[in-house]
Amino acid sequence: MRLRSIDDLRSIYRPARSAPVDKVIHHLDQHCVDFLAKSPLFVLSTADADGVCDGSPKGGPPGFVEALDETRVAWADYAGNNRLDSFENVVTNDSVALLFMIPGLDETLRVNGIAELSTEASLCEHFSVRGTPARVVVIVTVAEAYVHCAKALRRASLWATENWLDAADVPSATRILKDHANIETDLAAMEDARTRNLEATLWRPGGDPT
Repeated sequence: MRLRSIDDLRSIYRPARSAPVDKVIHHLDQHCVDFLAKSPLFVLSTADADGVCDGSPKGGPPGFVEALDETRVAWADYAGNNRLDSFENVVTNDSVALLFMIPGLDETLRVNGIAELSTEASLCEHFSVRGTPARVVVIVTVAEAYVHCAKALRRASLWATENWLDAADVPSATRILKDHANIETDLAAMEDARTRNLEATLWRPGGDPT
């Protein structure tokens, strides 16, 4: 049977107990600020005006996402592929969800809120990328913040290096791109170009210079 309603769901799952419900706060306390300061990676979840969803990883030095105050977090956009999936979603549907991770820690920090994109000069200067002012800064006004339980990452053994694949068994991103995009270029040449592009653009601010 396909589950089609909340009543269908609740016929199988018991109600959430007090702690999972009561742990949600609506601001950034000292624990959230500390978590952000130690997190080098998060996943940004967005949806367009029609509800079509997108998830995009965002990374940087630990603390690259900052708490501006107790209700706002912000970060500089780094150079990407200019598809702008997340940003095009934000300008049509500003509701977002952020999932922050710290290497070695199975718990994560979830932040839900309302996003905006800013080119305000002082913010871009504050979020300079290795001495170059950011061109776009993302600001999220917090609606909810809470720590998420460890079960998913623990089941995955995500941080257990002894469970990591051997290098020869790791999927080749270049091969996947070549096949999915029907690119005729030699695989080795594509890999070389990809490596050079990463080295050249890894720490550039997002957006093309004028």
